[in-house]
Amino acid sequence: MGLTYHRILLKISGEALQGPESFGLHAPTLTALVEQIRAIYDLGVEVGLVVGGGNIFRGAQIANAQIDKVTKDQMGMMGTLINGLALRDVLMAHGMPAVLMSAIPMLEVARPVDAMAAREALTAGKVVIFAGGTGNPFVTTDTAAALRGVEIAADAVLKATKVDGIYSDDPAKNPQAERFERLTYDEVIARDLKVMDLSAFALCRAQQMPIVVFDMFRQGALMRIVHGENEGTVVTGA
Repeated sequence: MGLTYHRILLKISGEALQGPESFGLHAPTLTALVEQIRAIYDLGVEVGLVVGGGNIFRGAQIANAQIDKVTKDQMGMMGTLINGLALRDVLMAHGMPAVLMSAIPMLEVARPVDAMAAREALTAGKVVIFAGGTGNPFVTTDTAAALRGVEIAADAVLKATKVDGIYSDDPAKNPQAERFERLTYDEVIARDLKVMDLSAFALCRAQQMPIVVFDMFRQGALMRIVHGENEGTVVTGA
């Protein structure tokens, strides 16, 4: 079976990396994640990653502290760099050359984000990890994922979540919630479904960038997605 997606931007939340722990990184979870990436990498899929930092820091943790919102967001961006460094090393330990790029200048540990350099690295068979969000406060890593996906000319933005797609309601609270296999951008808006934050979704819609929302830790999920099989929920223009 041929590939549907040859170049992807995979968005991974920081919380996904903590596994069953309440904080930090969980080594078996990191390994399981990288093994899924390795399976599609071996097929020739080019992989860009945007990683969150919620397992390291969340602003809500210090809601009552006298710390400015801009500073809190900057602290969160630092958390994504910690995760990016960990992912880079685990990817390389599994035989995948990897490059870490940061939207926040930190030359000792990461290259600056450069769209053309990232494309060249992907073409050369390297996994490119984007950390530091967009480098700006008040913007989520969803928006960073949409932006990087457009910049690297990805075939789709894949958003890894804790559930196996987009539902009409929270499936944890409503067992009757309907899971959608495919949606259009307009249907997402009409149904007021929470796919991504609004700015990220608007960018994907404007650029006609497909979005796939799926459960990263469902065995073989990434493999099925890149082959165009029924996995998660696909959002497109038609």
